[in-house]
Formats: sequence, C-alpha cells, structure tokens
Amino acid sequence: MSEAMKQQFGLIRRPWGVYYLKNKLTGEQTSLKTRDRTEAQRLLQAQNDANSQPLLNLALARVYWRGADPQAASRTWQEVMDEIPKTKQGSTRSRWLSAIKDQALAHIRNVPVIETRAEHFLKVLELGTVSTNSYLRRIHGFALDMNWLPWPVLPRKRWPSLQFKEKRAITREEQQKILAGERNPEWHAYYELLWHLGGSQTDMARLRAEDIDWTARTISYARAKTDTPALIRFDDAVAAILKSRPGTGYLFPQIAHWPHSDRAKAFIRRCKLVAVSGVSLHSYRYAWAERARSCGYPRPRKELLSRPLCPLRPARRTRRPSD
Repeated sequence: MSEAMKQQFGLIRRPWGVYYLKNKLTGEQTSLKTRDRTEAQRLLQAQNDANSQPLLNLALARVYWRGADPQAASRTWQEVMDEIPKTKQGSTRSRWLSAIKDQALAHIRNVPVIETRAEHFLKVLELGTVSTNSYLRRIHGFALDMNWLPWPVLPRKRWPSLQFKEKRAITREEQQKILAGERNPEWHAYYELLWHLGGSQTDMARLRAEDIDWTARTISYARAKTDTPALIRFDDAVAAILKSRPGTGYLFPQIAHWPHSDRAKAFIRRCKLVAVSGVSLHSYRYAWAERARSCGYPRPRKELLSRPLCPLRPARRTRRPSD
C-alpha cells in the first residue's frame, strides 16, 4: 500500500484562496484558516501523522512540552505538592501540610508529572481514603492550572465519586460518658464548653479570658476559619465553666497550642475508652444545631450563621447586626 493511500486527509483550495482539510473517508471538510500553501501542507502532515501514529504523536507532544518548560522533564509530584501549601495560610495551610503526608501518595511522589499515566492515579485512589481522593483532585487541578501538566491524567468523569461517612450529632448520653471518664480538668471544661456553645474545636480552644464580657454575659471572637465575628450569649452553666478557667490569656492554655489534628485524635482516644463511636469534635456543632431546632430557633440567615445563641430556651427575636 502506498503512502498516499495510507493518508486519511487531503488538501483542497477554495476559490477564495483558503485551504481546507478533507477527510477522504467521510468527505468532511475543515477550514485551516490559512492561504499559505506551505503552512497548509505542514498542518496536513501533522493531521495525518496524528491519525496514523498516535503513540508517536504523543511522544512528540512530550518533547515539545519539555522544550517549552525546561523543568518539565524532572518535575515530580512531590514538587507540586510542596508548592501548594506556600499559597495557603493559617489552618488551611496546616491541613495541606498534613494531607500531603498521606502514605497513599507515596506511589506518585517521585513520578515525573509529564510521565504520569492514569494507572498511577488509580493506584493511589485504590490505596487511599476519601480524603486522598479529595486532595489528589486538587493537586491534579493545581498542576493543570500552573501549566505543569499538558492534559488531565484522569478525565473528570473517571474520578471515583467522593463518598463521605455519615456525620451525626453527639448525644447527651454520650457527652455524659465522655465527661465522666475525663480526669483532666482542662479537657473536661473544653468538652463542656463545646457542648454548650457549639463552636468549632479551634475557636473554642483559642478562647481567651479577654473575649468574655461579664456585664453583657457574652463571648465575642473572630472565627479562625473565616475571620468573621461571632457573638455568643451564655447562661449560668457556661458562666460556671468560664469561672473555673484562667482569668487572663487562653482559657485552655495547653489545648490552645495543639494542632487541630492532635485535638481530634485525643478526642477519638477518649471516645474509645468510654465506648463511644461514630462522632468527632465537629459533632458538637451538629448537637448544638439539633438542640436549637428543638427549642424553636428560626433558621439563621447566612450573615448570622457565625453568631450562635446558646440553645437553653427559645429566642424571642434574632437580633440584626445593626441592632
């Protein structure tokens, strides 16, 4: 068979001078948007090469990519992962630093980004967890956004779906078990305050005595995650807890300096010791929300979500920020 017979595409020139690519099998014609014959011949050759030698075409694409980015040949996924935390701050940066230590990612750490195949990612997803899936998606997207990856390793539809475990509120009975088994007064008060106020574990851990207004019986602080203000009114039960803590500085001096992951692990260990399962520190927020609903609290507007009121009795009125 001659070379001409192997070529699926041919070249035609329209009366107005523009060259078109013609598919000899289907008759479809596509404009090359050029009147230059030399350029048209080059585009024709590229199309025929891509059609008849896809593997060679892929190899050539990689060669051109390496020429455009001198570091492309040696850049590994570990280097990509090291760059991401540099763009983050605060707790988000801490979560990224923890996430890239995932053992499942060891399968691609030293793999050059440009040489990554779908099976590399599939192996990581097989060995990892839901968190691995979530962070690998973002690592992959970061590499694409930075033009360190010429094309997606896995198409969007080929990523396994994220299936998170069911989350639930901690019950009053479980709370009593946890408190009964906790001998450390600082941790005991911390778990009590989480139950009464429903704040995030980091916000509650970093509360300071200076955040308390004893005259108005309120606690105010800026949320660590969003930097939005939060204002909480408290009753006698919370007042008793607050009075048992230091009068200046952090209410929980030891816990305040622990990373969020260490606080979470300590809580899980406590739960195992008292035979409580299926909950995390975040479950205190669900518990507060459930109690608030049962007390008749209206669903807060978006701008008030960071200003919870202690659900000890139904609120007569939700105050506006300007009141």
